[in-house]
Amino acid sequence: MRLAREERFVRYDSRNRGNFIFEETRNLFKYRELIMQLVRRDLVSRYKRSFLGVAWTMLNPLGTMLILTLVFSHLFKSVSSYPVFILSGLIGWNFFSQATTAALSQNVWGGSLLHKVYMPRTVFTVSAIGTGVVNLLLSLVPLLIIMLFLGQPFHISILFLPVSILLLTIFTLGIGLLVSTLALYFPDVVDMYHIGLTAWMYLTPIIYPAEIIPEAYRRWILVFNPMYYLVEMIRQPIYDGHIPSVNMLTISIGVSFIALIIGWLVFNWKANEFTYRT
Repeated sequence: MRLAREERFVRYDSRNRGNFIFEETRNLFKYRELIMQLVRRDLVSRYKRSFLGVAWTMLNPLGTMLILTLVFSHLFKSVSSYPVFILSGLIGWNFFSQATTAALSQNVWGGSLLHKVYMPRTVFTVSAIGTGVVNLLLSLVPLLIIMLFLGQPFHISILFLPVSILLLTIFTLGIGLLVSTLALYFPDVVDMYHIGLTAWMYLTPIIYPAEIIPEAYRRWILVFNPMYYLVEMIRQPIYDGHIPSVNMLTISIGVSFIALIIGWLVFNWKANEFTYRT
């Protein structure tokens, strides 16, 4: 009778972990319902006390776009339909910025649960990115409305957006895993990351066209800036009306998967130590 009762319980021993890459991936699939619940919790907790609810997700980039348009539209007169130009770049950047920042806080919040019950360590970061994807899709609504209002044509290339969003999501997940790991070992990383995000945004052609960057600095600001390619992957199908070039697509795929591989390896390499640092 005692033996039958003990067989109901499964003991997890981190020392007997298999290949951490494949095990973590397999366990994420097993805990997919938990991920969905965490995404739902994030969305509900964010909007349940808000007067406008989910509409804030759509109004936030719209309000930022209006302010930036008032400030910079006269400065960049060569850019036609400037509100569409800036909003098509801003929604991609906002997703990356908000999702990676949420990944930092999610791992700190979820650390207490790791002391009590086993679950994949990456589940909190993945759920944060999942919430960001939902917000990104919602933010496309005001962009489409602005395009209709300004008479911006809709091109067939807009159907390429799922590929662009997928690559941006992969890159964001990799960076989210990496900075979450660093933040657990070096608490100052959180503040430094927020400062770095601000600088990174202004070094990425979101509010200004890339052509205004002097040739001498263009290589350093654009070529070695992964977010330039990923922002353009969203902007070109919407604003420029064409599918990104093969070179742009190849680089975007490369930087996205390199970021994911590095973030995944570093995160899972240190995963067994997380419960002792949270």
